[in-house]
Formats: sequence, C-alpha cells, structure tokens
Amino acid sequence: MKTKEIIINRTFDAPRELIWKAWTNPELAMRWWGPKDFTAPFIKVDLRIGGRYLFCMRSPEGKDYWSTGTYRELSEPERIVCTDSFADSKGNIVPASYYGINEDFPLELDVTMTLEENNGKTNMTLRHEGIPLGTMNEMTEHGWEESFDKLKDSLVKSKSEIKV
Repeated sequence: MKTKEIIINRTFDAPRELIWKAWTNPELAMRWWGPKDFTAPFIKVDLRIGGRYLFCMRSPEGKDYWSTGTYRELSEPERIVCTDSFADSKGNIVPASYYGINEDFPLELDVTMTLEENNGKTNMTLRHEGIPLGTMNEMTEHGWEESFDKLKDSLVKSKSEIKV
C-alpha cells in the first residue's frame, strides 16, 4: 500500500501557549475541530504519555465520526506526537469500513504537531502519516486545512478569554 504523508504548515497570530491550549483543552478544541460546516459535540482528552483522546466530529447531515489515539510524546507547549484511529462512540478502534471507507486504510496512523514561536506569532507544522494515496488522503488534507481555518478564527475569541 502506497501512502503519502500529509504536511501542513500554518502561521497563527497568537502565542504558542494558546495554540497548545486550543489542541489540548476540550472546550477550545470543540470550537475548531473538523472541516468547515462540521461541529465537534464531544471531545475528551487525557493529556499524558499513554493517555488517550476521543473526538467526535459531526457532519452537516448529522452523521458522527469518532476518532481516538494515544499520546506518545508531549512536550508542552511545543510538540504532540500521537496515534490516530477511527473509533466508535466508546473509544474502541474500528476499521475505516465502519464509516463506509472502502480503501485499504490502516487501523492506526501517526500525527505529529509542532509549534515554534516567532515574534509573537506561532508556526505550526502538522504531519499525518500512513494515509493511503487517493481520495481519503486528499479529503484528509482538505479537512485539516478547513479545520485550521476554523482554528484561526477561534483564536480571536480565545485570545480575549484566556490568559497565556
């Protein structure tokens, strides 16, 4: 199976501590997680090495897509390394076929997110590894890009609410 690593670089007009919180605080993550027009009605984070997360994103049609993973590396506020898998609502890992995805999709992918502060702004790099070439790879990259557009918009509100 051929895969293509997704790498996305974004610069946000916010300190990296705020971007870190946007990734690790469920209330803040619910504001931006998922592509445009999707919502995130449930996010649970056990932020420790070996801890797990469980995220739900809901499509405009009301279909829920759950994902889970295990934190492998946490270096606050600069780096998160975790696994990424499709899940059911209880956090059990399920095959992609559970959501009607027919491609040869691995049960577990790897995600690395790094943050570098530069003159009050934050450069974020996301690496999502293991997604097969084809439609799902393109959809995943597009979904991340739309999510990060929402993150950018949510930071305006978050900066006024949260002390970093």
